[in-house]
Amino acid sequence: MTDRFDAKYLKNIDSMHFIMPFMFPNRCDNETFFSFRLDLSELNAYIAKKNADNPEYRYNLFQCLIAAVLKTITLRSKLSIFIHNRKMYKRNEVSAAFTVKQEFSDEGGEVLAFIHSKPEWTIDDLHNEIHRQLLKLKNKEYVDESTAVMDSFNKLPEWISRPAVSAVCRLEKAGLIPPALVETDPYHSTVNFANLGSIGLPGGFHHLTNWGTTSIFIVIGKMDRMPFFENDEVVFKDGVDINITMDERIADGYYFSKSMKMMQYFIAHPDLLDRPFNEKLSDEVFASL
Repeated sequence: MTDRFDAKYLKNIDSMHFIMPFMFPNRCDNETFFSFRLDLSELNAYIAKKNADNPEYRYNLFQCLIAAVLKTITLRSKLSIFIHNRKMYKRNEVSAAFTVKQEFSDEGGEVLAFIHSKPEWTIDDLHNEIHRQLLKLKNKEYVDESTAVMDSFNKLPEWISRPAVSAVCRLEKAGLIPPALVETDPYHSTVNFANLGSIGLPGGFHHLTNWGTTSIFIVIGKMDRMPFFENDEVVFKDGVDINITMDERIADGYYFSKSMKMMQYFIAHPDLLDRPFNEKLSDEVFASL
């Protein structure tokens, strides 16, 4: 067994995680779901403070949620695991992908954003990288690399394109696909985001895919006034629902639970997003999660 271009092969794993990919080989058959309603009171105040100096590109909820998730994955390394062709791998980096609508219309095109996170990043680095990519992606003439590859196959005669695409799928399944073909493929990222709130939808769950390596999909709904329970009473606050779909084979329930609580902690204490993604929580805070 060998490493991949994007990950290291995990040799010394426990028996259960060795056997599970043989018992349940397809990622789509191993979906587990988490749903959270986040109180945005602290986060909204934090965003207002970040935007007090009127930056050219303003901080927003989407950036903060991505930062909280990337920080969580950086600190919780098992979330970077994926299973491919019945083998477990640990990614070489933490990455995030999402789709950008170039124009809010029925005819508006879609392009792909791919974020290569670094351990020393803070939310400011993420903010600047998203801004850099959006400036490029919003150009209606721009076509990302993955879309360009798909377009090239689509333009071929069908008697060539069908066997060619089938060959690519076989190479991908075997882990032999050329890196250039999936450089901006969102299904080869650590986590894939769908910001449905940006188009006015309340949220939902995204399925996993057998193509690619992504083990985590996160759907963000529309921010709104929502009910929360406090001291046996219902109070209305700014909130958002997020729904997470994960490959249950990469870790156990306790590990997922601790990780989800950590992500929620960063939203409740957003000043921590100004610290490097690889900066650990104190032992006391971690134990309390």
